[in-house]
Amino acid sequence: MTGTPRGTILVIGGGISGITAAVEASEAGCEVVLVERQAFLGGRVARSHQYFPKMCPPHCGLEINLRRVKTNPRVRCLTLAEVEEISGGPGHYYVRIRQHPRRVNEKCTVCGACVDACPVERPDDFNLGMTSTKAIYQPYEMAFPMRLAIDEATCLGPECGKCLPACPFDAIDLTMQAATVELDVQAVIVATGWAPFDAARIAGLGFGTVPNVITNVMMERVATRTGPTGGNIVRPSDGKPVQSVAFVQCAGSRDDNYLRHCSGVCCLGSLKQARYVRAQYPEADIYIFYIDIRAPGRLEDFYAASQADERLHLIKGKVAKITEDAATGMLAVEAEDTLTGEPVRQPVDLVVLATGIVPSDTSGIRIEGGLRTDAHGFLTREQGSGGLLVAGCATRPSDVATCVRDATGAVAKALQFCTE
Repeated sequence: MTGTPRGTILVIGGGISGITAAVEASEAGCEVVLVERQAFLGGRVARSHQYFPKMCPPHCGLEINLRRVKTNPRVRCLTLAEVEEISGGPGHYYVRIRQHPRRVNEKCTVCGACVDACPVERPDDFNLGMTSTKAIYQPYEMAFPMRLAIDEATCLGPECGKCLPACPFDAIDLTMQAATVELDVQAVIVATGWAPFDAARIAGLGFGTVPNVITNVMMERVATRTGPTGGNIVRPSDGKPVQSVAFVQCAGSRDDNYLRHCSGVCCLGSLKQARYVRAQYPEADIYIFYIDIRAPGRLEDFYAASQADERLHLIKGKVAKITEDAATGMLAVEAEDTLTGEPVRQPVDLVVLATGIVPSDTSGIRIEGGLRTDAHGFLTREQGSGGLLVAGCATRPSDVATCVRDATGAVAKALQFCTE
């Protein structure tokens, strides 16, 4: 790319919304600084198995966008980094960023020799703790930056140092320190994404104490070839194939005790995951307990196609309790079918809780007046400063396509604060 940049835009968050904003802004002629707190870009999309309604792997679209990031000299990526402070106003924001040490430099070839030498195990956050990695690890197979990272919380540091002689490329620096990055930017796009609601907080559903109760985000990893079971959907308690699965909608959502809001995409997410089960187990019985099935617009066709599955049973009723038979590991899902008024007690091998979407924590960003949020904790569109914009699931629960459109719209607004 040639010519003088139009200005600089800061993008906070390296998920699909942040990546989209970064590539669109850079290709419109701006310098972009993309800040991500994890060691890699990709966010929640990178952890998913398939998109709905096309049922294609998200890595296809993610790979294209990561290539656009990697090959664009106007995009600067800061991973393991967090924005600490934003001051000023449209056209002139001062930003201070804290970048934590990766302790692996650009010489890394991801050969894995250091991983073999490392004696320390850690829970694998990418697989939601269902597997472990070494303290030095590759986040996932197509991670960008394509470089290992060291987990500060578990690494024993120089007192161990077994990774140092194992690395043939001198790519490890255990003395690497945190750094402060200061920027002057014309606009800021906050695309901090979402987190799953903590299912262990929901009374009666057994998550955390009953091994065959998992969450929807865990199901994405289980169904994925690179996930904890190699893509095989099995019971966590004993690794046996499943003959029956229950999906529990609104687990903690639309509930005054937990989340009052609807997370919007969970219904389609469970219908999608039911297809994961059907693909592996043609004869399995699948039960979806729901309050309402929400499939707006063109997604109604996806819902209708799912209804045609004769072994998929839709039960209108909010699940009150899940119990386990300790001897067999079988689960009993208890609810009231509100269409018939009859109680339901359905035995199944596996339960998947459709936990809700909550906004990622942005409390660490110091900004005059703070970031404005709505009653549910999501960022509002109006932030009190015209050049401070928000996009994607930071503003409301959304599917991937909506996030991409939303991020592109935020860039269009940000460009007005950048000068030729």
